[in-house]
Parts: sequence; structure tokens; C-alpha cells
Amino acid sequence: MKQRIITALILAPLVILGIFKLSLPLFILAVAAVTLIGFWEWTQFVNASSRTIALIPAVVIGAASLWFVPFDAISLNLLSGSHYAILTLGCVWWLVASGLAITYPKSSSLWQHSNLLRHIFGLLTLLPFFWSVLLLRAEGIDLEPYHGAKLVLYVCLIVWAADSGAYFAGKSLGKHKMAPHVSPNKTIEGLIGGIITAIIVGWAMAEWFEIQFSSVWAMVLITLVTVVISVLGDLVESMFKRASGIKDSSNIIPGHGGVLDRIDSLTAAFPVFAFLYFIS
Repeated sequence: MKQRIITALILAPLVILGIFKLSLPLFILAVAAVTLIGFWEWTQFVNASSRTIALIPAVVIGAASLWFVPFDAISLNLLSGSHYAILTLGCVWWLVASGLAITYPKSSSLWQHSNLLRHIFGLLTLLPFFWSVLLLRAEGIDLEPYHGAKLVLYVCLIVWAADSGAYFAGKSLGKHKMAPHVSPNKTIEGLIGGIITAIIVGWAMAEWFEIQFSSVWAMVLITLVTVVISVLGDLVESMFKRASGIKDSSNIIPGHGGVLDRIDSLTAAFPVFAFLYFIS
């Protein structure tokens, strides 16, 4: 626990600094690097003779998305049909994935023996995450350089708040398991505690960052849906790790496991928040 706390105290300021201080091109490179590491860790969920070979489809399709989908500041601000398609695809995937996690292990018969589906699931998890972070970071960048950075940090903060709230509420009040076959420690009471904490933090941060929602109720609804999906996103990665017999996605982050272990909730939260924010 001590190592976990020390690592978090070091990483959190670095992440916040990167969100606000990196230029858009460097920010894109940083998020691309995180996504690539995520894809590398995902190769453990695919039954392949070589993890390097298993990584190739993700690299090819990821590069193709950068070739066909515009990612300069102006294009990211305009939000083309391809951008909305990626966000929509991400939202649909997380609804499906949440259903798979909640009904595990029964649902495993649908995908556990298919390498193709495991590859597709990895792409649906990480590519919409990559693009949604970029779209939020570039939002209004020509008029207010830090507006998009505040949106990115907002999503991070409500997810982190939900994790903390769920942990303490689950520890003290938790009785009803959410998905005992996937993550025995997660409870309905913890989820409710996480939601309440996230909404309070979200309201405070929206006021402090001067993030404009169409209404207070829109902020509450978007935050609520984002947090619920983020918790389910955590369950989805736990499901794939359990099915593959893996405890942590890697040991790259001392005390925290791998990159996927740290961004599992965020991979679900960002596409959903971005989609709801842009259409509201």
C-alpha cells in the first residue's frame, strides 16, 4: 500500500502537468504511447504464439485511423462524421461489454474461444479512448487553450473520485455484490457511494473550471452515466484478466500493475463522457 500511495503521489502531478502543459502534438504523442502500451498489455488476452505478432493488428488499424481520421487542431474542433462514429462505436461497445461483465461467466462462452473477438474487443476498448481524449483536449483550443485540458482533467477527477468513494463506501457499507464472479470486492453500496462522491466533485470542478453544461441537470446526468460506465469498465478488464488467468496486466507501474490496470475505468469513461458532452 505504501508503494502504491507513493507512486500515485508522483504520477498524479505528472499526469496533470502533461494535460495542461504539453502542446497538442506532444499530447497526442503521449496519449498514443499510453494507448500502444495498453495494446501491448492486451496481447496477453489473446491466445497467440507471439505477443509481437498479436500486436500487429492493433498497430495497423490504429495507424489507419490516424491516416483516415483528421487529427489536427482545426479538424478535432469541427468534429466530423468519423469522429462521431468513433465515439458512438465506443459507447455501444461499453454497453455490450458491461453486459458481458455482469453476466460472466455465462457470457464467456460467446467470446472466450475466439481470438478474433478478443482482438476486436481490444480495439473497441482502446481506440475510442484514444480519440475521445484527443477530441476533448482540442475542444475550443483556438479560443481558450486550457478549456480542453480542463475537460480531460474533469473526467479524470470524477473517475478518481468515484473510485475513492466506492472504496470507502464498499468497505463500510458493502453487502450486495455487483459481479461476484468477476470482482468479488465490488458492491452496489460502493457504486452508490462512488456516484455520490463523483457528482459532488463534478459539480465543484465544473464551477471551479467554469465548464459550461447545458444545465445543472445535464452535468449531473452526464457525470452519473460516465461514472457508472467507468465502474463497469473496471469490471470488464477484470473479466478479461480472470478469463486469461492474469492478476495484473503488467508490472510497469510500481504498486499499481500495468497501464491497463490504471486506465481501465478511463477507457470506458472518456468515450461516453465525450459523446454525451458533445451532443448535449
